[in-house]
Order: sequence, then structure tokens, then C-alpha cells
Amino acid sequence: MAEIINLRQARKQRARAEAQKDAASNRAAHGRSKAERNLTDAQADKAAKDLDGHKRDED
Repeated sequence: MAEIINLRQARKQRARAEAQKDAASNRAAHGRSKAERNLTDAQADKAAKDLDGHKRDED
């Protein structure tokens, strides 16, 4: 026999799991010091600049 599932509880449990996943990503993005944020931004800018520097000019 199949197991009986309460759909309301399953829906709420799925919503809670998604909320926890969103909270974890927000903690990773916003739970850093200003110095860490600046370092990450500087690294991303340098990577983009280096990538643009390797592009060929189309003549």
C-alpha cells in the first residue's frame, strides 16, 4: 500500500525548505564584512578586465 501524505503539510514543508535555502544564500551574500565585499568586487573587476584584455580586435 502507498503511504498516505497530508498535502497541506507537504506543501508547507517544501516552502520551509525553500525558505531555508534562500536564507542560506542571503547569509552567504550579505553576512560578510565590508572588507570581504570589497575584496570580492575587486577580484571580479580584475577578472573581467583580464578577460577583456585577452580579446582580439576585429579589424
